[in-house]
Amino acid sequence: MNISCLTFDQLTTTELYKIIQLREEVFVLEQKCAYVDLDNKDYHAQHLMYWDGEDLAAYCRILPKGVSYDDYCSIGRVLVKETHRGTGLGIQLMKDSIERCKFSYNCNIKISAQTYLSKFYGDLGFVQCGEGYLEDQLPHIPMKLEWKP
Repeated sequence: MNISCLTFDQLTTTELYKIIQLREEVFVLEQKCAYVDLDNKDYHAQHLMYWDGEDLAAYCRILPKGVSYDDYCSIGRVLVKETHRGTGLGIQLMKDSIERCKFSYNCNIKISAQTYLSKFYGDLGFVQCGEGYLEDQLPHIPMKLEWKP
């Protein structure tokens, strides 16, 4: 497995295509959620990618504070390709994302988590920090991970 983390300007057109393709596969087709994926936040993100050869196996974007939340950086569009699920890759992706937030931004993290994944994120140290809500017709909860005093 090869890992890369690139800014938007560093992505090749092939990498960007594969990112968008996998996000559509997971969020639009699997989860049957019609939503606008291209929200202009990708321009500000670090794009963390796990490659299995030419196959994009896992992905997320890491956003500095001020993009999604004023006082928190954020991790979003977290996904693992169906063929690579159940391998621990999602946990590793999130652990690496958290470390990148600490190293790159030295900032606490806030996420918009699909409710069914609250235990997954909770096991990584995230705690719910507000009421549940619908985002793109799917139940979500706000969660945060704080380590700074």
